[in-house]
Amino acid sequence: MAEADILRGQGGETHQVARGDTPVLTTQQGVPVADDQNSLRAGARGPTLLEDFHFREKIFHFDHERIPERVVHARGFGAHGYFELTESLSDITKADIFQRAGEKTPAFVRFSTVAGNKGSPDLPRDVRGFAVKLYTKEGNWDIVGNNIPVFFIQDAIKFPDLIHAAKQEPDRGFPQAQTAHDNFWDFVSLSPESVNMLLWIMSDRTIPRGFRFMEGFGVHTFRLVNAQGRSTYVKFHWKPKLGMQSVAWNEALKINGADPDFHRRDMWNAIQNGDFPEWELGLQLFDDAFADKFEFDILDATKIIPEETIPIRKVGRLVLDRVVDNFFAETEQVAFCTQNIVPGVDFTNDPLLQGRNFSYLDTQLKRLGSPNFTYLPINAPKCPFAHFQQDGHMAMYNPKGRANYEPNSWGPAQGGPRETPERGFHSVPVVESGEKRRVRAELFADHYSQARQFYLSQAAVEQTHIKDAFVFELSKVETPAIRARVVSHLLNVDDALAKRVAEGIGLDAMPAAAEPARPVIRDLKPSPALSIVGNAPNSFKGRKIGVLVSDGTNADVLKGVMEAVKTEGAMLEFVAPKVGGFTCSAGKKHAAQQKINGGPSVLYDAVVVIPSAEGAKLLAREATARDFVNDAYAHAKFIGYAESAKPLFEKAGLTEMDEGMIALNSAADARRFVEACRKLRFWQREARVHAV
Repeated sequence: MAEADILRGQGGETHQVARGDTPVLTTQQGVPVADDQNSLRAGARGPTLLEDFHFREKIFHFDHERIPERVVHARGFGAHGYFELTESLSDITKADIFQRAGEKTPAFVRFSTVAGNKGSPDLPRDVRGFAVKLYTKEGNWDIVGNNIPVFFIQDAIKFPDLIHAAKQEPDRGFPQAQTAHDNFWDFVSLSPESVNMLLWIMSDRTIPRGFRFMEGFGVHTFRLVNAQGRSTYVKFHWKPKLGMQSVAWNEALKINGADPDFHRRDMWNAIQNGDFPEWELGLQLFDDAFADKFEFDILDATKIIPEETIPIRKVGRLVLDRVVDNFFAETEQVAFCTQNIVPGVDFTNDPLLQGRNFSYLDTQLKRLGSPNFTYLPINAPKCPFAHFQQDGHMAMYNPKGRANYEPNSWGPAQGGPRETPERGFHSVPVVESGEKRRVRAELFADHYSQARQFYLSQAAVEQTHIKDAFVFELSKVETPAIRARVVSHLLNVDDALAKRVAEGIGLDAMPAAAEPARPVIRDLKPSPALSIVGNAPNSFKGRKIGVLVSDGTNADVLKGVMEAVKTEGAMLEFVAPKVGGFTCSAGKKHAAQQKINGGPSVLYDAVVVIPSAEGAKLLAREATARDFVNDAYAHAKFIGYAESAKPLFEKAGLTEMDEGMIALNSAADARRFVEACRKLRFWQREARVHAV
């Protein structure tokens, strides 16, 4: 590709211009397209205009590409629960849900992967959807977000291109549920606005331990509006009570083989066992004065506001306490729309949000087959509703009586519903002005500063994981020029990272750094809140231990482990040579949850290996038992063991013991082991088990 074919817009976005024999990009009506990077808006920071026929046609066609499966977020899992307000926000918003501390509002939450189809596994490296439907007394409010607070693109007009590039390549139909291919990296390497998101998706946040252990974000900047009409900017955060946790990449690959429903099963079991998943709702609240002085544009969905800059204000909790009665009727048919807000909440001019508001309703119409999808029980409001909309496929509610329009003169009894100026929804009366142009605001052009900040905020082990992820993904890219182009962007993030990635993929020569559209801010302070390792929960509650046992397992040690795990609020499963169970040294028969060749250690957060001496000799001849201990060691898990397990360790080649391996000779040892597990991983081991 000739450099002359590329122009940079005001926001640093890539414009590829048709020259010579290159075909001209047009609409479906054949109209030449002047700008395929920016939606039409009123001023650089103004709202997206409805008359933008190119954007409407493009997003309309994209929304209707597939039936009946969702184009994105196809593989999902949902659960019912409630939101409980813990602090009144009546001074900030008139939204009814935020008025009375202690009040509970019904909720439904759907978690999902983004890129994979319905049949894909739970643990690809991918963004996770985190969509919350709140059935408030004044209508349904959908907070449709992800487990990452930033996104790849700044303008919704690029969403079809992003997803086309990330999905299976169209000529071959693979790879499934992963971005490790040329098309994705070609697109993002030509879209510098994606660089911040690339650092996030190459981090451990895209391989979460489970839905219960990940954060959720509203992504965009919204407004809260009080009774006097004063608005306050807000960003929404869901903070898991169990803390964040991820798995290792090699572990994720093996989990997908051992249990492709790993995340679904974990959520289902937690709710069924009464260990209800819980998140705190946190708000970042700020005004125009802050927005004007902040280094980045608050309307830019590729940026965050660090928690150290604006602290998170915890105002409520989200609890999931009931699984669905029917997966299709609820999880599959639930329809989220970003446009679904309630009085006291309002939008901003974020161009990605503006486009999503247009897109989602159209998507649900195509997927669910009728404008009456709102009557499905999972989508219907739980408050009274009345309107004059009628007919259509599967109409379940039509106006009664003579009136199906307004205004009408039929009086209260027959005239139907009327407006309510006092309680009704009012948009914030923001004054908008500006030229009608396809353009981005000036600060949108900073593509690297926050990516650098994110990387420098990670612990050393997390930085290594990011490097490894880039190396893995780019090793699947067949075109050398694309690999080099990605490294050229990383040079604007961190020299050491770029060099380590270049070395990892065997790049012949280091490319020149990509030319930033706006100078990189290199002195942004690291944000400690962005590190998973640095914010470990110091608790093993909600986690699971796999206990490898056999006939003759020491009963006292077994009892000590079971009691320590129960006291911690964790779970355990017995993994045995036979799923029928085992008999301990006290002669008591115990049921086993897994057979060794179906219960690998990747399914557990830590492992205990306490077979009898005879059992260890038997397991030493079993390849999957050797894998059990080898994988636990390689994945930096804490390992509790009995001396009798040594033959198994030796046969597996595991002779180098470390502080993450704790001998279990008594109940006190078991308690010490579980306390050590609160650190979740023995990260010091990881450097010793990876050479490339």
